[in-house]
Amino acid sequence: MSTPKVLFLGTVFYATEEKAKLAEIADLVDLESRSREEFFQDLKGKYSDVVGIYRTVSSTKTIGLFDEELANALPDSVKYISHHGAGYDQIDVPFFTARGIQVSNTPGAVTNATADTHFFLILGALRNYAHGAYQLKQKQWLKDVEIGHSPEGKILGIVGMGGIGQALRDRAIPFGFKVIYYNRRRLASELEKDSEYVDNIDEIFTQSDVIALNVPLTKDTYHLVNKERLAKTKPGVIITNSARGPVIDEEALVEALDSGHVGGVGLDVFEHEPEVHPRLLDNPRTLLLPHMGTYAIETRKNMENLVLQNLESGLTTGKLLTLVPEQKGKF
Repeated sequence: MSTPKVLFLGTVFYATEEKAKLAEIADLVDLESRSREEFFQDLKGKYSDVVGIYRTVSSTKTIGLFDEELANALPDSVKYISHHGAGYDQIDVPFFTARGIQVSNTPGAVTNATADTHFFLILGALRNYAHGAYQLKQKQWLKDVEIGHSPEGKILGIVGMGGIGQALRDRAIPFGFKVIYYNRRRLASELEKDSEYVDNIDEIFTQSDVIALNVPLTKDTYHLVNKERLAKTKPGVIITNSARGPVIDEEALVEALDSGHVGGVGLDVFEHEPEVHPRLLDNPRTLLLPHMGTYAIETRKNMENLVLQNLESGLTTGKLLTLVPEQKGKF
């Protein structure tokens, strides 16, 4: 029986031991294709017997999205796509499911780092730390820096109460926040802890002093934060996002920010990243990061380990460990 082949669409930087372990049971092959067109040709040649694929977000620059076209171009040998990242909006899962290809992501591996980053955005936006830091580097001590707000007694509305949302809640409550949340399904009572469920998402927008977004990007969450919902918020509301940029209509957000209705924002993701709306860059009440939620050695190593472990599990048991939700119960 021949050794199964795994194609790497990206580099393993930290989980070298786990990669060496996978190499004991599989032939590991690095991507050599220089374009999407060349990749499609190579799928008929040197990659025609690939069983598993290690996928990274950066591979999009070379071979594009994992859409219907790519799904149909894959050889019948492909059974597993192990994606490096919690968000997988670059993969059109139903087309791969239809071909019997399992898809996994890395949800648990990113939870703590993303929640840490998100809480930094919340506290920083509340206190206007970004503007203060900028002015200090310009040798201007608190010049024109608006005085901020403390978290005690403020209502934090979390949209999306999965692992990251729950970890964010656990970081926020000790600082004095009252937490309400909206989720597709209400959490079990033992998971709710000291948070309160609201069954209408608009209640998050009308009640919250801070609105924290932790939802995946889907057709239903695209522009979840829009002009109409922003108009329902309290004057001075803080908006934070560590999920996916297109969850927010940035044009509507900058309008509300420039008008003063939105008091500040903390963003780790952007609608058209790496491009950032110029009015976000110019506004002193914005705390902006270049998608650094998982930008830590320990987190990246955990992510790489899980991607590799998924592939190992697929090759040895026929099942990936962390299937994306749409595929649960289908393999």
